[in-house]
Amino acid sequence: MIHKTIKKSEIQALITLLDDPDVTISETVSKKLIEMGRGVIADLEKVWETTINEQMQSKLEILIQDIQFNDIQQTLIDWRDHESENLLKGAYIIACFQYPELKFERLTEELEKIRKDIWIELNDNLTALEKVRVFNHIMYEIHGFSGNTDNYYSPQNYYINQVLETKKGNPVSLAIIYSTLALKLDIPIYGVNLPKNFILAYKDKYAISKEDDILFYINPYNRGSVLGKREIDYFLKQQNIPPDTSYYNPCSNIIIIQRLLVNLISSYETIGQQDKIIRLKQLLDLFG
Repeated sequence: MIHKTIKKSEIQALITLLDDPDVTISETVSKKLIEMGRGVIADLEKVWETTINEQMQSKLEILIQDIQFNDIQQTLIDWRDHESENLLKGAYIIACFQYPELKFERLTEELEKIRKDIWIELNDNLTALEKVRVFNHIMYEIHGFSGNTDNYYSPQNYYINQVLETKKGNPVSLAIIYSTLALKLDIPIYGVNLPKNFILAYKDKYAISKEDDILFYINPYNRGSVLGKREIDYFLKQQNIPPDTSYYNPCSNIIIIQRLLVNLISSYETIGQQDKIIRLKQLLDLFG
């Protein structure tokens, strides 16, 4: 945000100095504009549209990207420290990396339509399994969500706005949507950080101990199919992965967003977009 004491005329003067032949001056001005935040982007875009100087246009493009990325970093830090209970917000911030103009309200409106459709079909007399069948019917059959088997490694599968738009995603992005909707409906379904996959756990609200508080597991990538502990055991054995308690229990939202970032980095590595990889690793570093 622009500080109240900064006037438009001062912003314009700073933008003019971006083209100063003295590198020290132009770099100092760039840092100052980045500190001012998103509020100066409109002014920078206006200059970009009117200038015929290609070098200046290039400087402005880089500066706008730097301001947007700096804003994402700060927003992600705030989410990590104060809002991590809101999983959708975390996924939204990551989507802003690629879609900086994306509005959070757009995501919540899309999810609200699906939530209402599920809510209409639910009642208190349904068992946990029956609730999941209703949930799966609305999400996969009525709204048409599915795993993106044709383009599994595409980065678009990790941006929540794209998944809501195309109805195609991967295990992590579909799990985020599934769990977010479930919790909005007071259904205790949480993410489980299973290696080489990502699943959900339906918790028993009335369990006496934590050892037996998981009723069953859900595979969001396979149309919400229900799994037991044995299936996870078998999967880990197939993948030659030693069992660990974290592969059976719900994880924090922070771990889910870390997983989203790790997988997104891998996705960009397959197509060699080094600039995005570097910046996404900077975001991942915010989690230590």
